[in-house]
Amino acid sequence: MAQKASAAEDRKKKSGELWKEIKKNRACYAMLAPFMLFFIVFTVIPVLMSLPMGFTDFNMVQRPKFVGLSNYATLFLSDKIFLRSIRVTLVFALLTGPVSYVLCFLLAWLINELPAKLKTVFTLVFYAPSLANVYTVWQLIFSGDMNGYLNSFLINLGIINSPVQWLTDGRYVLGATIVVQLWISLGAGFLALRAGFQNIDRSMYEAGAIEGIRTRWQELIYIVIPSMGPQLMFAAVMQIVGSFTAGTVAQNLVGFPSTDYKAHTIMTHAYDYGWVRYEMGYSAAICMVLFVVMYLLNRLISRVLSKYMD
Repeated sequence: MAQKASAAEDRKKKSGELWKEIKKNRACYAMLAPFMLFFIVFTVIPVLMSLPMGFTDFNMVQRPKFVGLSNYATLFLSDKIFLRSIRVTLVFALLTGPVSYVLCFLLAWLINELPAKLKTVFTLVFYAPSLANVYTVWQLIFSGDMNGYLNSFLINLGIINSPVQWLTDGRYVLGATIVVQLWISLGAGFLALRAGFQNIDRSMYEAGAIEGIRTRWQELIYIVIPSMGPQLMFAAVMQIVGSFTAGTVAQNLVGFPSTDYKAHTIMTHAYDYGWVRYEMGYSAAICMVLFVVMYLLNRLISRVLSKYMD
């Protein structure tokens, strides 16, 4: 009984301390409240709703009809386009995710070595494509006529003799989509890494020099990376989410659907059934499969980077 009373007192004490901290930082919580409200309403609740919806036949007109595992069975046993989209998504994610992650880190590292004014300029230059609608520019670059920038450049060099249909030929549509995705992938993860470099205590470099660290690569391995665990984790999560949920790039660049479904990702498949055919139950099942895959990958990345989180 004494132990239970002591545990209850400890919980009460911790609860009181928590409320004191909340009251102390109420201004911060007030500023976070609008974002958290929208995040819960438009992200958390839809994700929770999609789990039971994946077991129904729901067309947004009639009441949902429970169909059990029928949607998932159809996905993996009968839906050939979905199976193709898995392959496309894996290729897309394996090429864009790691490359973009390394690119974000290297660019953030290089920019950190520049003078203060140039840091701001180059950060804006590399971050801006993630905010702007760059598809029109890339459609001009990959245009399939003689005036397309890439075709004109390659013809002048004598590499090709006739224009290549970069955005409609099934051999090139996925490659073109990957190039554009890499261009616009320097988003929030890139900014997090930039902030991580700036927050490293300069005294650590001095201590490292005393311990025998001489080159930039040694600083990177023994000082920078161990000091940037949270930023590395955040950037990794953002790149995983971005690479597996990329669908708008292909839709805006190579059309919907793409030639022979060569750039048809899982997210594009979910969009097709959800917002074109209005088969919300089936679309929810597709999204749940994607969610599980991303969750498992995030857990794997968390385990790999856990030694830098302390």
